[in-house]
Amino acid sequence: MLPHTTLHCTSLYTHSFKFPLSFRSMATITNFVAKPPLSLSSIPKASSLYHHRSFLSSVTKLKPLATKLEAKQARFNFTTKATAAPGTKKVGSDERVVRVHSIAEFDEALQSAKNKLVVVEFATSHSSESKKMYPFMVDLSRTCGDVEFLLVMGDENEKTRELCRREKIEKVPHFSFYKSMEKIHEEEGIDGNQLVGDVLYYGDSHSAVVQLHNREDVEKLIQDHKVDHKLIVLDVGLKHCGPCVKVYPTVVKLSKRMEDTVVFARMNGDENDSCLQFLKDMEVVEVPTFLFIRDGEICGRYVGSGKGELIGEILRYQGVRVTY
Repeated sequence: MLPHTTLHCTSLYTHSFKFPLSFRSMATITNFVAKPPLSLSSIPKASSLYHHRSFLSSVTKLKPLATKLEAKQARFNFTTKATAAPGTKKVGSDERVVRVHSIAEFDEALQSAKNKLVVVEFATSHSSESKKMYPFMVDLSRTCGDVEFLLVMGDENEKTRELCRREKIEKVPHFSFYKSMEKIHEEEGIDGNQLVGDVLYYGDSHSAVVQLHNREDVEKLIQDHKVDHKLIVLDVGLKHCGPCVKVYPTVVKLSKRMEDTVVFARMNGDENDSCLQFLKDMEVVEVPTFLFIRDGEICGRYVGSGKGELIGEILRYQGVRVTY
């Protein structure tokens, strides 16, 4: 029997993600691990696909700040003329947030979106937290043209209550994320900044961060930058990892500011078998892990989601003296 180990999500939430992996080294990686240069070409490729369990059953849950979903008939229209609760952000034009009124409309909207990210806010007319979060949905809808946004008022009528029961919505505001008709993530009790981070993490398709989906993508990226000798920063995470989501907006910003000297890339280890095998080969046991690659060799790594620490490590591997 092969030994089992746990791939940990570093501390933002107290949640672990278990992989049935067998590593050559079972030691837990900590921040600023110094490892000797490792050539990617020297690592043997897997001869067969590695099977792993679905992560939909282990969605990260935040401590809810939400109110319970109650069956009320009152209907609330989110408009710019509505009286806002204290601390509520002003709502702009919300024509891109589509309000659905039944299961049939909901399923049709998901099907029409195809492989686009669909963000759904489940709300109620009596929830002040729902009213506070809605303006962030509107802002995102105006800036993220490749993401679809839906609003479901759970207390609008019996059809919307039935939809909430089917989707197992118990508290609002509740946000669910879908791609290709499949729910890939969900959260409740989050604030506006967390919502923005989630949308960026699950819907990013046009930033300077290169999206990698298998080992071949990694090898091609390395080959492409052997000539310019740029430092490659590979962000390795998981779909439902809170710290991975938290640090990703920083990765996007850095990719724009450092585009002349650094190449940023990302891989989700639980996307498919090839990605999972790559994590095994790289001896990644905690996420997020950032691999620093230059001229085809791994020259170092950083484990964690600290913005300052990540920037410091990138500068260090560019030859800049950094003191802590």
